Amino acid sequence: MSIAGKVVLITGAARGLGFEYAASLGQAGAHVVAGDVADCSAAVEAAGNGAFGVMLDVTDVASADSMAERAMERFGRIDALVNNAALYGALRGGRFNQIPEADWDAAMAVNVKGIWNCCKAVVPGMRQSGGGSIVNIASLAATYGMPFALHYTTSKAAVIGLTRGLARELGRDSIRVNAVAPSAVMTEGTVEFLGEKLDRGLEVIRSGQSIQRTLEPADLVGTIAWLIGDGSKFVTGQTIAVDGGTVML
Repeated sequence: MSIAGKVVLITGAARGLGFEYAASLGQAGAHVVAGDVADCSAAVEAAGNGAFGVMLDVTDVASADSMAERAMERFGRIDALVNNAALYGALRGGRFNQIPEADWDAAMAVNVKGIWNCCKAVVPGMRQSGGGSIVNIASLAATYGMPFALHYTTSKAAVIGLTRGLARELGRDSIRVNAVAPSAVMTEGTVEFLGEKLDRGLEVIRSGQSIQRTLEPADLVGTIAWLIGDGSKFVTGQTIAVDGGTVML
């Protein structure tokens, strides 16, 4: 099913997965609004098709509201939101009782509250448009139970719970809410998070997969596009694993 003409807001679009989503969905005909605390000009250029960027701090409800307002002003509708922004590479791993409290609070603020803020911002526009699709990026960390990064793992588990509850609330508005849970994807964030343990970490992750190669950002685009498009119009409240066959529900 085509996503051409759909207005899609993407958070955390300046690099990594968000950049890939913006570029690929824009090239497939979507009108992309790319948001990030960093400059999104590269994502906007790659997306084309009337894409534009906004400065977005997902922890700030006014910033999230501004993103939605600008999308409505430019395109007159909001069809989809991809909640991709998250703290990952900047977090320090370690035993659960050694995680700094500031890191725990930051992970929850960005990875959980940020999604809540952005959902609140876009739902009025989706209702006005007759419905829409929200895609939240969870993680294998939650579905598998990744140790030594309990702040990240817990935040992504919260994303799955938020997705399920919100799907039940918004179904009557024809707004679908789903999550995607990827394995470790070869992005800047993964390189930063694993650091000097990158090669060994990716090797361990691959060994638990049925398809034993490291995921690339492009591997997730098809799933995101399907969830945004009309081909999934009766799918909501689901968490779809894109993890090479690690967790099989």
